[in-house]
Amino acid sequence: MIRVLSVDDQRVVREGLALVLGLLPDVEVVGTASGGEEAVRMVSDLTPDVVLMDLRMPRCDGVEATRRLRDLHPEVKVIALTTYADDESVLAALRAGARGYLTKDARSAEIHEALHRVLDDQAAIDPAVQHHLVAAIAADPGTPKPTAVSDDVLTRRETEVLTLIAEGLSNAEIAAQLVVTEATVKSHVNHLLAKIGARDRARAVSYAYQHGLLRHQ
Repeated sequence: MIRVLSVDDQRVVREGLALVLGLLPDVEVVGTASGGEEAVRMVSDLTPDVVLMDLRMPRCDGVEATRRLRDLHPEVKVIALTTYADDESVLAALRAGARGYLTKDARSAEIHEALHRVLDDQAAIDPAVQHHLVAAIAADPGTPKPTAVSDDVLTRRETEVLTLIAEGLSNAEIAAQLVVTEATVKSHVNHLLAKIGARDRARAVSYAYQHGLLRHQ
């Protein structure tokens, strides 16, 4: 069972989400929280596997709560589940440590898939917000101008895999596109992330942008 904590300052949203998730065969909603500070406390008590985190909440918002959970409970995966898909929100959530980013109009099947992906150490980014992440990185004054990736940093196959990661594909989708096994893709992902020093989705996409690997850049 996947143990989930739902966090949202609107009762109807968090309770409705808990009801929907409770219908999934391998998901157990262990609790709901109305704010970031409460969520951090409840994680210590309830030890969920995944936290579905709203971003816009009073006092301790979802970004700050995600940052605290990353520091205090790095084993817990956070998926941002929010109405907002603007550039700043996407980048802030991922930089804080979120492993996924979904909008609240996501279907239960999409949330279910995202739960499994983050527990498999994959990122779960809604393709609809992927361009916001790229736009935020491009607009960041601290982002270097794109340069070609050196052959002595990544192999050709690793570069292909990174490009597909940056486009929002899962390991299974990458495996299907490259006609290799998912285990092979996982091996490539682990190697390339170590090589480029990326510990989260935002940094991997940032690297891909900086080196001109995005096809629609």
